[in-house]
Amino acid sequence: MSSRLVPVEAHLGEVLAAMRPLEPVRAGLEAAEGCALAEDVTAACPLPSFDNSAMDGYAVHASDVAGASEGSPVTLPVMDEVPAGDTRTLTVAPGTAVRIMTGALMPAGADAVVPVEWTDGGRDSVRISQPATSGNAIRRRGDDVTEGEVLLKTGTRLGPAQIALLAAGGHGSALVRPRPRVSVIATGSELTEPGSPLAPGRIWDSNSYMLAAAVRQAGGEAVRRWVTDDPAEVLAAIEEESGAADLLITSGGVSMGGEHDVVKAALAGNAPAGNAAAPAREATPGREATPGREAGVAQVTFRKVAMQPGMPQGFGVVGANRTPIFTLPGNPVSAFVSFHLFVRPAMDVLQGQAPGRLPTARAALAGPVRSPAGKRSFLRGVLDSGTVTPLTGQGSHQLGALARANALIIVPDQVTSMKEGEVADVMSLL
Repeated sequence: MSSRLVPVEAHLGEVLAAMRPLEPVRAGLEAAEGCALAEDVTAACPLPSFDNSAMDGYAVHASDVAGASEGSPVTLPVMDEVPAGDTRTLTVAPGTAVRIMTGALMPAGADAVVPVEWTDGGRDSVRISQPATSGNAIRRRGDDVTEGEVLLKTGTRLGPAQIALLAAGGHGSALVRPRPRVSVIATGSELTEPGSPLAPGRIWDSNSYMLAAAVRQAGGEAVRRWVTDDPAEVLAAIEEESGAADLLITSGGVSMGGEHDVVKAALAGNAPAGNAAAPAREATPGREATPGREAGVAQVTFRKVAMQPGMPQGFGVVGANRTPIFTLPGNPVSAFVSFHLFVRPAMDVLQGQAPGRLPTARAALAGPVRSPAGKRSFLRGVLDSGTVTPLTGQGSHQLGALARANALIIVPDQVTSMKEGEVADVMSLL
């Protein structure tokens, strides 16, 4: 790995340049939830598709109740009742009323609905004590959406409201970019599954759970896997997962150098059977090239990015499908920050959306912060009403502060300290 540090933007740029949206699929509305639309969806008919009552009440001629008041109510005979879903063709004659329910088809002739609250609620006849103007409590055909209008645009993420609109518009399915299938591979012989006994020198695996949760939060489907510090085992897992996944994430095994860099060793020094290695690619400043191979093997670049935490990074493609792979650091905070800076924007592209970043704001520091020269720091903090408080415990292994944080304080590359009261860029984690 080269000793030269690569800017955050340069690494992110290379990542995004390699990403392509997933091929669209047509999915039923339940399966499409959380996915992004791959086409504009237009209204095949107006919404609502017919004039209907906005309230429980009585369909009347507005002129018949124009003089109604508490002291001088108007009494009308009730000729029929229209519940929601009734498809009969009814007509309200002048001087009469039809009892009507919310959402029911407006009878011909009626031009107003008197809410039941303005009446005595009668069934054979109704006493009305307040006038209703023409159009009162009527939902007109097309007053929400007109025929041919674009309901939702390409790239729209389908949440509950969007799903409801599609369903209301008669669409039982949608053409969407599917949720990316992401395999998370945690490496480390020291790892133990949470909930099991912990031997001396071992730690419970938190990274795979954290990264899988982050994948789901970003709209993907996650599969977790754990492997020991054996390059052959790591390579086998990567090869197996690359066949089914749209994206791979490993954590650990990229920073120490030598035999303990198992991910680097697996990707740089091993090839699947039957695939001959091509000549190694030429390294560019700030990155280390791995042996390039024909489709079916690995082309991954390892580099040091000018950031803290998360300096050691790797990105490339693996397997016959040239599945993108991110090799993230093993320290949990480093992996967390790396995911949000690099993996999440890549997942946006896979889903056919513009690569986004966490919302950025400006906030006054409630305490001083320090940062190493030449590195952009992402410090945990609590953002509240325009002020951000740096948390103690900024080590890349310290999950306690990360769990309490709702924001990352960004200290620019060439800034080594900021004083209390200075205004900093802040990335919200909410």
